[in-house]
Formats: sequence, C-alpha cells, structure tokens
Amino acid sequence: MATKGLKAIAPVPTAADFLDIVLSKTQRKTPTVIHKGFKISRIRSFYMRKVKFTQDSFDEKLEAILSEFPILDNLHPFLSSLLNILYDKNHYKLALGQLNTAKHLIDQVGKDYCRLLKFGDSLYRCKQLKKAALGRMATIMRRQKEPLAYLEQVRQHMSRLPTIDPTTRTLLICGYPNVGKSSFMNKVTRADVDVQPYAFTTKSLFVGHMDYKYLRWQVIDTPGILDHPLDEMNTIEMQSITAMAHLRSCILYFMDLSEQCGYTVEAQCQLFQSIKPLFANKPKFIVVNKIDVCKIEDLEPERRAMLEEIISQEDIQLLQVSCFSEEGVMDVRNQACDALLAHRVEAKEATKRVENVANRIRVAMPVKRDNVQRKPFIPDGALDRKKYDANDPDRIILEKDLEAQSGGPGVYSVDLKKSYLLDNDDWKQDNIPEIINGKNIADFVDPDILSKLEELELEEERLEAEGFYESDKEEYEDLNSDQEDAIKVTATSIQAQKKMIRSEHARKSHQSLNRAAIARPDRPAMKLSDMLGRMKKSGIETDKLEKRAEILAKAKRLAYEASNQERKQRKRKAGEGDEDGMNIDDNDDDEAGWTSQDDNEDGMDVDGEDDNPNRKKSKGDHGSFKVKLGGRIDPKRSRLSHPLTQIDATTQQSKVGRASALMWGPINMLLNFR
Repeated sequence: MATKGLKAIAPVPTAADFLDIVLSKTQRKTPTVIHKGFKISRIRSFYMRKVKFTQDSFDEKLEAILSEFPILDNLHPFLSSLLNILYDKNHYKLALGQLNTAKHLIDQVGKDYCRLLKFGDSLYRCKQLKKAALGRMATIMRRQKEPLAYLEQVRQHMSRLPTIDPTTRTLLICGYPNVGKSSFMNKVTRADVDVQPYAFTTKSLFVGHMDYKYLRWQVIDTPGILDHPLDEMNTIEMQSITAMAHLRSCILYFMDLSEQCGYTVEAQCQLFQSIKPLFANKPKFIVVNKIDVCKIEDLEPERRAMLEEIISQEDIQLLQVSCFSEEGVMDVRNQACDALLAHRVEAKEATKRVENVANRIRVAMPVKRDNVQRKPFIPDGALDRKKYDANDPDRIILEKDLEAQSGGPGVYSVDLKKSYLLDNDDWKQDNIPEIINGKNIADFVDPDILSKLEELELEEERLEAEGFYESDKEEYEDLNSDQEDAIKVTATSIQAQKKMIRSEHARKSHQSLNRAAIARPDRPAMKLSDMLGRMKKSGIETDKLEKRAEILAKAKRLAYEASNQERKQRKRKAGEGDEDGMNIDDNDDDEAGWTSQDDNEDGMDVDGEDDNPNRKKSKGDHGSFKVKLGGRIDPKRSRLSHPLTQIDATTQQSKVGRASALMWGPINMLLNFR
C-alpha cells in the first residue's frame, strides 16, 4: 500500500458535530408524530425505531472511521515505521481502541433499552426510556472528544504526506545537512524543494519523479542526519533512518569536501561508517558535491586517505558532481539508475521465480531427418526484379514519382480508379458509388437485365393482342351518361369524406400532441338551425338529425307539462290561495314561450336560451340551482324571501330528482319507441 491510499480517509468530526449529525439524521429519517390514543404496540414500535435507528447511525459512523484508518501491522514495514515515528503507534492504537469500545457500548445500550421498551405501558414511559437511551449514547460519545480530535489531526497530516511507493525503483539521497541533497534532486527531477544556506531546511521526506530508459523513477530527499546514537535522534532524523532501512533503493551518500556545510570531512566519513549497516544489499555511491569549490585532488593527504579507505571497500563507487555548474549531474543519475536496475535483475534471478517461469516455457525445434539442403523457394520473377533506383531513367514509375512530378503533397491527387478491371476502360471514370449499405454496385446490377426486359415487352404485346386489357373497358361501355355522373358524384363524395377524415385525424393528433385542449367560453353557443344550415351546405344529410331534434323537443315539452301538473296538484293539497294572491307556480308565460317556439319555422331551437325573462337561475350555497320567479333573494339566506320558498335543502333535492325523472322518462320512452 502506497501512501496515496492514506489520502482517501474521510474527515473525522468532533464529538459535538458527531452528536449533531446522528441526532439530526434520526429526527429527519424517522416518524415524528405519535398520540397517546394509539395502540400501545404502535407507541412501543415508534420509540424502539428511534432508539434502533440512532444506534445504527452511531455504529455506521464509528465503523467507517475504524475501517478507513489503516492497521499499522498490515502495512509495508516502511510505512508502518514512518507512521510510528510521526504519530506514536501506541497512542494511535489507543485512540482507535477507544472508538471501538464506544461502538460496542452504544450497541449494548441500544439493545438494553429496546428490551425495556417492550414492557412500556404508556406513551410517557416509552418516551422517557427513549430519552434515556439517546442520552446515554450521547454521553458515551462526549467522552470520545480527545480520541476524535487526535485522529482528525492524524488524518490531516497523513493527507499531506508525499506519495511514496516502497516497491518501485528509488534513488535515496542522504548525508549531513546542507551538503546539496535538495539541489541535486531539483536538477534531476521535476520537484521544487526549498533550498537555503542553513542546516535542516528539509524537515521531512520529499519525493520527485523522473524518467530513465522509459521507466518511472522516484527520488527521495531525506532530512540531514547527525552522527549520534539512534535513541538520541529526533523525529526529523528518524524519518531518514526509516527510509534507508526499509526501502530497496540505490543509496547516494552526499559529501561536501569544502566543509561549507559546517561539518568536517572526518565527521562525514564517520557518519558513513555509522549508518553503513543500513545499506546492506543495496547499491551504494559516495557523491562528492561542490567540486567547483573543492575537488578530491585538493584535499590534504590525511583526509584523502580516509576517503580512499571508504572507497576501497566492496561495492562502493565514488562520483563527483557540482549542482551549481551542473557538472556530472546526469552522469551520477545514469550510473545510479543502471546500478539499481542490474541489482534488481540479480535479485530476481536469485529467487526461484525465474526458474518457475522458465520451466513453463518450451521452445520446439525441428528434428533433422536427413542431410538434404532445403533452401527457401524464391520465384524467378522476384530474383530477376530490378531494384528501384531513383536516378535510373528506366525505373518503374511509382506514385511517389508521379506526386513529385505533379507538384508534391497537397497538390497531387492519387487516381484510384485507373487500376479498375473493367471490360471497357472508358467506364473507369464513371461516377458511381462504390459502397451502399455494405454492398457494392455489382449487388444491384443484373447482367441479364436486357434479355429480361425483351421478354417482358413480348409478353405485354401478347396480352394486348389477346384482349386481356379490354375486359374492363367493356364493363363501362354499357353505362349511360346519368350512371356515369352518379358514379363520379359518388367517387367525389368518397374522396371528400376521406379527405375530411384525414384532416380531422391530423387536427386531433396535433392538438393532443402539442397542446392541451382549452375550453373556449367566449365562443357563442351554436343554435340547431345554424348547425343544420352548415351541414346542408357541406352536403351532409340532416333528415335524421331534424327528426331526432323534434322528438327531443316533444319529450321535453311533455316532461315540462307533467312537472307543472304535479306542482298544481301539490299546491291544491297544501292549500293554495294566499291572501297576497301571489302565485309562485304560475306558468302561463312559460307555456306561451313553448307555444312560440313550436310555431318557429325551423322547429324547436334546442340550443337556444329561455325566452321567459321572469324565469332565472341562481346558485345556492350547496352548489345546486334554484328557480327564481320574479322574487327577491335574501343575501343572508341565499333563498327567496317569499314564505312558500322557505324549504330545506333535502326537499329541494327530492324535487330536483323527481323533475329529472319526469323529464327523462318520456324522452327514453320515445327514443325506445323510435
């Protein structure tokens, strides 16, 4: 696992935010209304659901934190040691352990209180149990304030760690502070590490990347190390020790012979001897930096002898470089990369992995059966073919030569049709499609099309000679002019009807697809006479429609007369003849209106308005219409002010029902008789 996996850890909320998140989620995602009148089983399940949901929410959040933070023992030794140095392994484990304990405690609290809620006998007791359960869970989480804050700091620092892959090809730069390690890294990689003239500018591991031989390499710049025991080293130095101990890399130990770093050559040699055990089984290089100031040849004999003693040891090479003048920078990089590649290949060959792969590979070789020499067959045309020579005037002219003669690329257009194999060369330049829907022109051309056309023409001539096409003409020769006109009129009407049906269908489809049907209250109602006139102009027969309108008019009049007769009988029974002499049910004007309509030359106007001005309609509070016969409406009671009109709604509804029955009974009878 590389350190880039540590950057995906979600933020850890504080204890207060933790409670706000979980409790607000419980309030939002669980029912919130309960009444004491409900069944006790429903009240119990209501509060048990809240307790269980809160427990699951705490469990989910804590489990996410515990699963996202890495287990140090399962990481690569380099990452495990690095995190131990930065965050203290024991403190890290204790924080995660406390959260795990809190998770189990919350689960136990939820189970206990759900068990108690099963015995709640009232809404109040169930509510108090729920309140106690959530309170205990909140108390447990408030005690985790410090572990949550510590883990959030760890997460933030982990997200800022450089992405280091312990298994890839790595160059590790180490040495005393201020010897030029960061300057070299800036030269060979795309990194931009801060470089200053004082010690310990680099306080943590920095990573840069480069490409060499089409391979990706990482260069790690470590903080400076001082020559003292491990138990006295601080966190900055221990990061360098961890990288040198656990990474399979090429070690570049930088030295400053000019002593501008503040440390003598003897101290630098002594530090190399001290940390040399960490370089076991790794390619090592001593890189002498700042040769523009002081070279090895400029050293005193004693110091030079100390340096040569180190170089004389096995598997240690000496390289010189100047990051200021960039002298030897690329040479150091190339030699270090080549040495690490060779070392990795040797390490792989030493294992049985290569043998296991090689054992599965079998190269089949043909067995020699005799001494006959079987040479490869090459056609004579290929052997005799003349080699192309651009300077030979008798050479084969290629498309490349034609292109050069015709103006070069962009001017010359290759003629792809000149090599077509056709019966006639004049056909090559015909503009015909080459491919149509996956087929070429040959799929659409019949070579026998001319012969088949001649056969069809001969067959047509034979049929005409036999009189095959004259049979239809004889049928229409016996018709007179009136019959022909009738047929034409019928055909014209059929065509007009079809056209009208198509237009009506298109109109309805257009209305239903593009816009909703909108009522048009501003359009005046059409009378029956107007509708019949338009239908007659359009050539539509209206006899049946007129007869039906007459039947409906007669039925309506019969129903009206029957209702009047019933009202008169009711009035006589109730004791008619008030002192004021007002006759509410007087319908002489109505009968006159009916008589005038019957005398109309167009017959009954079904769609017309009532001509009686005294007969009006008004809408009551209950939504039904009441008849107003010249009376006054009381605005407070929405009824007629006459005493005879002071009837209840039930009586009015019964009257409306009887009137509708009287009206539609004769209509249905006449329609059935019709």
